[in-house]
Amino acid sequence: MYLPPGIPAQLPFLLVFLAVTACGSGGETPVATSDCVECHRETTPGIVTDWELSTHSTNGVDCAMCHGGEHRTKDDVALAGVATPDVCATCHPIQVEQFAGGKHALAWASMNAMPTTHFLPMALTEGMKGCGGCHRIGLKTEEEIRTIKAQDGLFGLSSCDVCHTRHLFSVKEAREPQACRTCHMGFDHPQWEMYSSSKHGVRHLLKQNGTLPPHASAPTCQTCHMPEGDHGVRTAWGFLAVRLPLPEDPQWAEDRVTILQALGVLDPEGNPTPRLEVVKQADVARLTEEDWQRERDRMTGICEQCHSANLVRAELEKGDEMIRETDRLLAEAIRIVAALYRDGILAQPEHYAYGYPDLLAFHDAPTMIEQRLFRMHLEHRMRAFQGTFHNNPDYALWYGWSEMVQDLTEIRALARDLRENTGRRGNAE
Repeated sequence: MYLPPGIPAQLPFLLVFLAVTACGSGGETPVATSDCVECHRETTPGIVTDWELSTHSTNGVDCAMCHGGEHRTKDDVALAGVATPDVCATCHPIQVEQFAGGKHALAWASMNAMPTTHFLPMALTEGMKGCGGCHRIGLKTEEEIRTIKAQDGLFGLSSCDVCHTRHLFSVKEAREPQACRTCHMGFDHPQWEMYSSSKHGVRHLLKQNGTLPPHASAPTCQTCHMPEGDHGVRTAWGFLAVRLPLPEDPQWAEDRVTILQALGVLDPEGNPTPRLEVVKQADVARLTEEDWQRERDRMTGICEQCHSANLVRAELEKGDEMIRETDRLLAEAIRIVAALYRDGILAQPEHYAYGYPDLLAFHDAPTMIEQRLFRMHLEHRMRAFQGTFHNNPDYALWYGWSEMVQDLTEIRALARDLRENTGRRGNAE
């Protein structure tokens, strides 16, 4: 339960102590911090060291305030509470309220909404070694919390500690771009690689190593995506770089409809499907002009703190144009594979809806040509437009656009071979 906005981020020690002991210890004598420290200095000394170095320790926020007072011995570890966002909101209501309104809060829901998630080994998802390792930052329902507790005990429940790693919970740590690196890197979202090798990232590294003075302009991930510490992280184009309403450009509108159909949110007639509701709930796309413009205006204001309005407008429009160009390539590739389904040359998997390849099937795509389409969408298209917005020329061109051109060439060749092998040349479109 969140406290009303305006309450200081750190409440007086006595008020927090009374609140936690009243609702977390069942009226029993509160466990003394000295008892926790004495035991855990032997069993988990790293935890104790981090807590002693933390602002929590300095301000008298003890173990029971986050974990409750029921766990007292090695035999009742299961009674230790977990510092979920609701617990953090006791002292940090504004930050938790902002977080709950941003895309990070929806990470757990969006992971579970992806069809491919349910084909993965549980060690990768609920085991927190694959998608779940990062997507655990998202808020969870009471039922999900009970399920995770039953399967994994206390692991994977928290959210705030993904960036403010426990038990130090350092604000300074979370302000550095390296705090974002673990999750925002790799196959489908290499923001760390793009940022760290961009001029923005290089300048910040030079500030960190003392080459540039501390007050030199060098934006971090947080500068642009969490201005003034706002935890409500969102972007104009969203993760998938698709949006509604459709553009006025007829070719782009046609291409985007094709992509939305391959994402399963529009049927062959262009009508919304049940999956559109999932996309809405996961907030991975902007579905109104007002929603998109609000995020674009916010980012424009941030960029203009260092750059002229003309430069900012031109650079952001280049990102929009790159999405249009990549949509052209991706849509053609989707239509080629859809035509193979339609002509009976390629067997469409039963769980693919509406006669289109499913872009959200990821590595579960069953054939080489469908695998190539999957990589074209999730790896190379992401690099092309994200590299443009992150001011990284190499990612935009060689790891993005150039790879997409090669993808399309290979998909055309594979489709031609499949048609020749079956004797059905048909219509590739």
